[in-house]
Amino acid sequence: MDPISNPYAPGAGQRPPELAGRDEQVKSFTVVLERIARGRPERSMILTGLRGVGKTVLLNTLRSTAVRARWGTGKLEARPDQPLRRPMAAALHMAVRELGHPRGDDLDHVLGVIKAFAQREPAGSKLRDRWNPGIDVPAVTGRADSGDIEIDLVELLTDVGGLAADVGKGVGIFIDEMQDLGPEDISALCAACHELSQSALPVIVVGAGLPHLPAVLSASKSYSERLFRYSRIDRLDREQAARALRTPAQDESADFTPEALEAMYAATGGYPYFIQAYGKSVWDVAPGTPITDVDVKVGSPEAEAELAVGFFGSRYERATPGEREYLQAMADLGAQSVEDQADDAIESVATSDVATHLNRKAQSLSPARDALLKKGLIYSGERGRIAFTVPHFGRYLRANT
Repeated sequence: MDPISNPYAPGAGQRPPELAGRDEQVKSFTVVLERIARGRPERSMILTGLRGVGKTVLLNTLRSTAVRARWGTGKLEARPDQPLRRPMAAALHMAVRELGHPRGDDLDHVLGVIKAFAQREPAGSKLRDRWNPGIDVPAVTGRADSGDIEIDLVELLTDVGGLAADVGKGVGIFIDEMQDLGPEDISALCAACHELSQSALPVIVVGAGLPHLPAVLSASKSYSERLFRYSRIDRLDREQAARALRTPAQDESADFTPEALEAMYAATGGYPYFIQAYGKSVWDVAPGTPITDVDVKVGSPEAEAELAVGFFGSRYERATPGEREYLQAMADLGAQSVEDQADDAIESVATSDVATHLNRKAQSLSPARDALLKKGLIYSGERGRIAFTVPHFGRYLRANT
């Protein structure tokens, strides 16, 4: 097959040629936009799932949907070592610019509030470290500049929401890797969303994160369970996985045999990132159409080698020797408890079992476990249990370490 016309696109956050299996989420979000535009109450949204299921792609798609509805939008990616103020200010600055509000006192006031919010640094910060958000109006005094992130964010989003309502539009803030926000920032965001829902202002937050994000939100504010609309993004079923493969191929006058589709599903487990990676490799080795199960067998080693370096290996390299030992124990336990190893990434293991497997006391393993949690390599969906955040990671460890 011609590699130049290869339609598959493996990449972090890169939209696949066919966004299969996400129609329900896009349709639901369109309804949310319409309801908010009509002044009806709606909840902000949270997307959760393992790495490689397409959360970032879906987040970007929802943002594009908001843009087509003529909303103002801004996006940020949370980082464990970065407070919320600066990225939130930059995202809101972009959203306000997209609103197209005529320049006047109201717009200048909101821009000044965004600037004040951004420049309110913690006590002890040096003057030379003050960040200039690129807003050409003076910072407003006495609004969103108290230094309390919860008070300031409520005031800021309230003012932005009022500006959007003036022009009959809405504002959407899209936050990727939301679980990496600090506890104070998570609490402030929940409080702000709560205030916005009570005020019926046209502002919505759409967050994406790992499966334990709902627990993070709940630990911050007990009412977060009712504050957000939660959507779990999972791997594709056989029908949707086939659609993700066949539609792009058919656009290039090619197709897969039923046997090839079954072999591809067995190899990828239905995870969207893996579908793109295997699709690209198999396309390149196939001599012609239709693509067969033999082509899948020939092309799979190349896909596996690429994933071993870029998807699995890069994450494994971030772990220390002690952390790798912990990961290996999880993989070994997963092999013992899961008959279908394609599902090992979504099965959890008990932390006490890891300690027993390593013949160590559970307390002595806490530093390694906590470090892996912070690095986003594992997550805890329930007390006393942990799981990999990366699909097929256990299988990779068993085969390569």
